[in-house]
Amino acid sequence: MKAGLVGYAQSGKTTLFNALTGQGAQTGAGRSAKANLGVIKVPDQRVDKLSAIFKPRRTVYAEMTFVDLPGPRGKGGGIDSATIQALREADALALVLRGFAGVDGAAADPARELVDFESELILNDQIVVERRLERMRKERGHEREQAVLEACLENLSAGRPIRTMGLAPEQEREIVSYAFLSQRPLLAVVNTSEQDAARAPDAALEAEAKQRRIEPMSVCALIEAEIAALPREDQAEFLASMGLEEPAAARFIRKAYHMLDYISFFTVGEDEVRAWTTRRGDKAPRAAGRVHSDIERGFIRAEVMKYDEFITVGSEAKMKELGKLRVEGKEYVVQDGDILHFRFNV
Repeated sequence: MKAGLVGYAQSGKTTLFNALTGQGAQTGAGRSAKANLGVIKVPDQRVDKLSAIFKPRRTVYAEMTFVDLPGPRGKGGGIDSATIQALREADALALVLRGFAGVDGAAADPARELVDFESELILNDQIVVERRLERMRKERGHEREQAVLEACLENLSAGRPIRTMGLAPEQEREIVSYAFLSQRPLLAVVNTSEQDAARAPDAALEAEAKQRRIEPMSVCALIEAEIAALPREDQAEFLASMGLEEPAAARFIRKAYHMLDYISFFTVGEDEVRAWTTRRGDKAPRAAGRVHSDIERGFIRAEVMKYDEFITVGSEAKMKELGKLRVEGKEYVVQDGDILHFRFNV
């Protein structure tokens, strides 16, 4: 999973990136032309418990890649082509919004920054759609794709992002190759002052986010940087003193999973206990493909144990004895927390 962080100048985007990834200060911060990468492990207590039972040689958590992208040039300044391409390559976007007074004393207006940024995404998508439709109207054989693009153009022309259209899966498949920016799941992250660290986003931002199908959250990047620098055993006490329950990284990941409709399944054994990520609604062969393309190609069946039942029972042998280890075929829809063993032949 790759999440692209973007934000206007002085939003604190790179400070937040450093806090989330634990990379410390970066050179070339701010409006650098270079995108910094950072990877964090997705915390999951289920992995910890499974690892304690199996005592594997290796425990592997799911990972999220953060990309610190160059920000827009400023209000009305547009987004350069390199940043647009990087945005298209991200699974989800996180727009960091200034929630504190600017260095010039300017009041924070995160709702306005969100609207400005979204307008940039909409404009870029509208240009792509108009150019494609201009060519397509002279051709034949693209009727279904054209119908979806016509609907997108109507939505974009009204200033609405594609993610608000509620496209059916078959409609999404028609336009997936365009990687439209306003179709990307978007998280609006308000970077607050220290005194507002535990405060939820204001009503104006909540309203703008809701009508655009955007997930809002608030963090204080400076405090998160302090938390990241502390030993793990001291973090909980510091968080409590600030009125916070967990670090921003955990909240960010949970929001990102919700936006992308991701779930986790597990493979277990003496060699390895590992968490894998797939989309809600994926069938067993597709989930198998997350492990290896050969397993998807040669999929025969999946042996399935439910995590909660396994933890209660305590062993795979007992699960078999109680009839709680099920054998499922190609039509089985993987559920969050499934423990899977794939049988395949290639």
